[in-house]
Amino acid sequence: MRGLDLFDGDDDGSSTVFRDVIMLALVGFVALVIIMLPHIQPPGAKTTSEITAPGNVIVEVRWPDEVDADVDLWVQAPGDLPVGYSNKGGAVFNLLRDDLGMRADVTGLNYETSYSRGIPPGEYTVNLHLYRNPSQLYPVHATVVTSVKRDTQERAEQLLASKVLLLSEGEETTVYRFRLTEAGALVPGSVHSLFKELRARRTS
Repeated sequence: MRGLDLFDGDDDGSSTVFRDVIMLALVGFVALVIIMLPHIQPPGAKTTSEITAPGNVIVEVRWPDEVDADVDLWVQAPGDLPVGYSNKGGAVFNLLRDDLGMRADVTGLNYETSYSRGIPPGEYTVNLHLYRNPSQLYPVHATVVTSVKRDTQERAEQLLASKVLLLSEGEETTVYRFRLTEAGALVPGSVHSLFKELRARRTS
């Protein structure tokens, strides 16, 4: 007497259908697991919206994307060397990227950003240098914004903003100089700039 075998062939083909259904269900389950794996988040992990930008003092420059110009941002923290395209890292600041205008730029955006590690009290200097301007469009309009983030979990607070006109290739100008306290507050009366469009907001 033969034992019962669910996978033995039957005249009506029912065992074949049963085996196919089982295999399809298994393949579907595996496919579902593979699709869900990228969306599984381990406990305690931060979502993209919760991840904050690095740095405490943040200096940014933007100029028109359609202008093929290489504008260099230079920043100097108290007691440190200037940081810019030829010296991308100091004891305090780091230049995120040297933007060359339209050269080797897949984003099509013209901007540079420097971040500090910590907020040393004292005087900060922000300069712009029009290193190269193949477009020959003048003046080159640039906007410089300085923000401070006193705690890594806080949002950055804008301290200063200025619009600068760069008139010739090779020109370098000081956008502004300012002083910060140990708490990262702007020292009243410490802002010095040649540009009338400077906006300063005092913080306590």
